[in-house]
Amino acid sequence: MTSSPPTSAPAADAGRRRAAMPFIMITVLIDMVSIGLMVPVLPALVGTFTSSQTEQAWWYGAVTFAFSFANFIASPVLGALSDRFGRRPVLLVGFCALSLSFFVTALATAIWMLIVVRLFSGAMQSNASVANAYVADITPPEDRAKRFGLVGAMFGLGFILGPVMGGLLGAIDLRLPFFVAGTLSLLNLLYGWFVLPESLPADRRRPFSWRAALNPIAALAELGRLGGVGVLVAVVACTALAQFVLYTSWVLYTTFKFGWGPQENGWSLFTVGITSALVQGFVLGRLLKRFSPQRLAVMGLVSSTLAYAAYGAAGAGWMMYVIVLCNVLAFTVSASIQSIISGAADATTQGRTMGAVSSLQSLMAVVAPVVSAPLLGAVSHLPRGDWRIGAPFYFCALVQLAALVLAWHHFSAERRARIAAAPRTT
Repeated sequence: MTSSPPTSAPAADAGRRRAAMPFIMITVLIDMVSIGLMVPVLPALVGTFTSSQTEQAWWYGAVTFAFSFANFIASPVLGALSDRFGRRPVLLVGFCALSLSFFVTALATAIWMLIVVRLFSGAMQSNASVANAYVADITPPEDRAKRFGLVGAMFGLGFILGPVMGGLLGAIDLRLPFFVAGTLSLLNLLYGWFVLPESLPADRRRPFSWRAALNPIAALAELGRLGGVGVLVAVVACTALAQFVLYTSWVLYTTFKFGWGPQENGWSLFTVGITSALVQGFVLGRLLKRFSPQRLAVMGLVSSTLAYAAYGAAGAGWMMYVIVLCNVLAFTVSASIQSIISGAADATTQGRTMGAVSSLQSLMAVVAPVVSAPLLGAVSHLPRGDWRIGAPFYFCALVQLAALVLAWHHFSAERRARIAAAPRTT
């Protein structure tokens, strides 16, 4: 008697990979909408506990520092836990912690409460790095740049919807966006619990070591030792530092320089989000057919270096929109570099590797408010429109220029090494 041939393992695995990608994209989208809701209003909420713009800048720096410091310490731990127990349970813990932090923030009555809740949220939430490890699990190396771009598009789409909603809700009540964000995070928890599949098979999991996981410096050193990565660790650090200085400065900068409120800042971040989503969701795949990830990274670094300087020099609010729209190549840098780093790691260490990248970015997020708060405090007394209020963005331009030089040197050295190693024909 003959029997029908069993479904091949590769075909079943391919089907699982195709099905899982939409799930993680929806998860990231809901997560980023909930986070984006608070961006236009958190500085204003901090301002309700302070008596001057200078004091507001310093305490907002302390609040953002608290989250970033805790996230720097915890990201390698959560990444390593996801390598041991799977991505899904770590993501679910992150959604739960995020929801709790939003509700407590909405009910905060003192600045110390904001700092404590941001410490908790930073320690428990590492959704971005685990989501990237999830994508790496279900994607062959040659397709990861495009897939990371799709996840980046969801981040961008979240920043289309979140800040606009936060700005409109914040115009009604400063605390309302945090209640809405907490509710969305609860919905994401339910979605993840009932719908999101696990991406990491049991045979690709690795033992967990508290000693290794609690040493973020060791995780960064291991990241630097990956073949083909090397100085890209410094590139990631520089680009992350510039990006987080921009994030922590944007709302207060536009408030000081142009007199913007939550609604205007919401619309400006909407523009950033929609540009990011369009570039990473639709344009990046086409660009990768013409350019390598290395070439795209360099072009994006050139674009963003010029854009940072232009942000600082902008003399009117409408110019910020023009700069965002002209800076499209900058949105290809993160996906390009992440694909290079992910491709250098093996299948059993994607969580730890992406956790180390996230930890490095969190370290730069720790440094960012230490830089941006004094810079903003030093220029907060200047009249609206003064070019010197752009000091944080001039700093970003210098740091991004350093990243460009390092990336150019690294990719040039790699290209020379490949040429030298290629067999010569006689």
